[in-house]
Amino acid sequence: MKNILITGGAGFIGSNLAVALQSEGNRVVCFDNLSRRGSEILLQRIQEYGCSFVHGDIRNAEDFFKLNDSFDVLVECSAEPSVLVGVHGDDARFQTNNNLFGTVNCLEFARIRRIPLLFLSTSRVYPYSAINKLNFREDESRFEYADYRAGAGPGGISTSFPLQGFRSLYGATKLSSEYLLQEYSGLYNLPSIINRCGVIAGPWQLGKADQGIFTYWLYRHYYSRDLKYIGYGGRGKQVRDLLHIDDLIALLKKQIEVLEHYRGEIFNVGGSTYSSLSLCEATELCRSITGNVIPIAGIAEDRAADLKWYITDNGDTEAVFDWKPQKTPATILNDTYSWLTACGKKFSSLFGET
Repeated sequence: MKNILITGGAGFIGSNLAVALQSEGNRVVCFDNLSRRGSEILLQRIQEYGCSFVHGDIRNAEDFFKLNDSFDVLVECSAEPSVLVGVHGDDARFQTNNNLFGTVNCLEFARIRRIPLLFLSTSRVYPYSAINKLNFREDESRFEYADYRAGAGPGGISTSFPLQGFRSLYGATKLSSEYLLQEYSGLYNLPSIINRCGVIAGPWQLGKADQGIFTYWLYRHYYSRDLKYIGYGGRGKQVRDLLHIDDLIALLKKQIEVLEHYRGEIFNVGGSTYSSLSLCEATELCRSITGNVIPIAGIAEDRAADLKWYITDNGDTEAVFDWKPQKTPATILNDTYSWLTACGKKFSSLFGET
């Protein structure tokens, strides 16, 4: 049994991980400010499974004083994950305070308490300005990569992809946090692993247009609400890979067991070529699952910080941890649909329904 602290423990990833770890006999403490709509329902779920909860904000160093227990592992899941936050400048300080200065507080807590740290970063550290300049071909339902360059091959974008370019404030704050964590690991011998996660999806995700896109796409079909294909001609051919939350948790559990042996190593974590969808392919899948056909408008103009294509090259991750994605896009969305039909009424007000 381990004592595990999860920051952002009432979020999508944090709450699912907390339930999984607590169910296996660990003692899990979830630390969250409950600022996101719907987090109070996720809080009820983790408490029903026996997880402890501490109300706190990673932006406030004093809030960490509420955590009096000793911990074997800190899993840092807290983030403002929207690439659109800060685009117009009005909420840039919020993004920086949450995703960068909040990380500093987590690192200091881990340093002082000597707690190994598992850090969830993002594929958004790879610059969209560089990825969008790669060569693609346009197939019937998607864009496909049609080039060979450093860090970008048939398997997707690897950890060796050049980092020069623009990546959104979200990506920039997470990349800055990675650098800080590596310095802490080197200077203070702090065990740590960095996971650059692609799109994660599955039950209990409160998807939005700018975060959790495939779950959001399913919600809109489920509730018969219209959608838009935005950018790249407005035909919905932009592509992302997606990973089931259960597949991510399977990896994190393996990493927790060997965390002591790592000092800031970076691993890509995503659905890879095994699990990917374009938006128009997601539309067909959502129609098949829900039986609903909804209007989808096309807006040709590109939106700030959007990606034309991104597939995660998991690289060494699969070999090092004896892990690989198991669940297909159809399984991911079917699992989410089953959850929606069973629990969706609890969240109906979040999706514009009563």
